[in-house]
Order: sequence, then structure tokens, then C-alpha cells
Amino acid sequence: MTTDLRVAKPSWLRAKVPGGERFSNLRDLVRSERLHTVCEEARCPNIGECWNAGEATFMILGDTCTRACGFCAVTSGRPGEVDVFEPIRLAITVEKMGLDYCVITSVNRDDVPDGGASIFAGCIRAVRDRTPHVEVEVLVPDFEGNWEALATVVEAKPVVLNHNIETVPRLYSRARPKAIYSQSLELLQRVKDYAPSMTTKSGIMVGLGETKEELVQTLSDLRTHRCDLLTIGQYLRPSPKHLAIQRYYDPEEFDELGDIARGLGFLHVESGPLVRSSYHAGEQARAARKPSATATPQ
Repeated sequence: MTTDLRVAKPSWLRAKVPGGERFSNLRDLVRSERLHTVCEEARCPNIGECWNAGEATFMILGDTCTRACGFCAVTSGRPGEVDVFEPIRLAITVEKMGLDYCVITSVNRDDVPDGGASIFAGCIRAVRDRTPHVEVEVLVPDFEGNWEALATVVEAKPVVLNHNIETVPRLYSRARPKAIYSQSLELLQRVKDYAPSMTTKSGIMVGLGETKEELVQTLSDLRTHRCDLLTIGQYLRPSPKHLAIQRYYDPEEFDELGDIARGLGFLHVESGPLVRSSYHAGEQARAARKPSATATPQ
């Protein structure tokens, strides 16, 4: 099945054009430091809101991914050399941007033995050393099941470790052909095994052809593997060569999915048409630290 790209998007999917003096200044600074943000690379609709609120998501390890997921706007191909000085440049930029909360993610680097874990850890430590007040969340790849690499990141102590499940298992062969559903779940569980108090997070897209029953089962699987925070958003097709949108969910359906997730025990849930992995990331992290926030696996 395909969805005609000429069909107008629903009104609730219309995001504001990013702008403002702070947004422009931050954009120019990121480019001058030769850094990449997933906000730009993945064409996030919330870039203006987040940057003007003092939050940004940086994409380390280059701008070329070794995988070609069917939903993703990031360029795929053969990446360049790993930049060992990237943690220092990133920390300087975070300081200059005056951020309160930053998220660090990456392309997949299956060409590197540790998948880039050492650079992740270096970035976390460099930001903490230079700006101790800034909290750091990471959104990591699956490291191809290299649990030593995962431990390297966990040992650097990010406030939140996120790994997106992305979609339901039936759709992995089309959406994430090089990923394994059970391995992504295991990654989240292992974070808790290594650091029981560390907050874990995941995200899922809707609109790829999944059923409600499949969605609920996936959310339940995440909670069983001790995932604390969750984002649910509408899949938006980056180009005609990417997977087609099967349908748009309306805001009421996102509210229902959010209620279901909260009922399963997630500490905080962001569910809406324009929600992305890092949307309101700082708010989610703070919610997880509240004394009343105690999640119990279902």
C-alpha cells in the first residue's frame, strides 16, 4: 500500500516555521563549529520551539549512516573518519549556546568496532566537565548487540539513556532491516542491569501500517524491559523513496495511546502528531526524578 504524497496533511500537522533571533544565532554557531544536529538532519518540525527553549539535539560521529532505514531522512553511505576531537568541540558549543539540557545522538557507525561508544562517553564527560549544570541525555544506536560498548556509555552517566524501538516487530524488515526487535529490548533491559537508577527511554512512530493491538503489545514489551519514558509521534515521509505513510492518526488517537502507555506504568509520556524523540526531553527527565515517579514493570 502507498499513500499519495499529493494528499494534504491534516491541519494538526502544520508546524510553525522556525525563526527568532536566538534560533538564528544557534544555527549559525552550530555550523561554524562544524557540528551536526539531528534537529536539522532529520528535519524535525519542533526545531524552533526546542532551540528557543534552550534545548538541542546533537548528532555526533558524522552525518552519514551505515544503515538505510526506510523511514529516516539521514544520509546513508560510507562515513568518514571518526573525529576524536568532537567531544571538545561539542562541549564548547553547548557552553556558547547557553543550553540547559542537551541530547546527544548519532548515526549508526557499524564500521567502527565499538559503534562510536567511546565518542558518546567522551561527549558526555566533556559537556559535564565544561558546563556542570547542563544535563545530558543520549539517544544511542543498538551497537549491534555489543554490550561492552553499551556499558562504556552507561559508565559515563548520562541522565537519560534513550534507544528507540521505532515500530512494531512485524514492520522491522521494511523499516529497520538491519535491526533486531528483541535486541533493542535487551539493550534497554541491560541499561537497568548495569545502572538500576538510570532513566531509560524509547520512542515509536505510528502511521506505517501497524495495528492498535501491535502498538499496545510493543508498549507492554518496553515496560517489561523496564523502559521509563516514552515518546509517540506520527511518521512523516521524508521523500518519495522512503516508506509511504499508511495513515495519519488524529490528536484524539494520540491521547488514547498516551493514556494506555501511562496505564502500563511509564513515568512520563509525550504522545502527539509532531512529537519526536527529544521533544520536551528536559521536562521528561525532570518528571522521572519526582518522588512520586516510581515505575513498576507490567
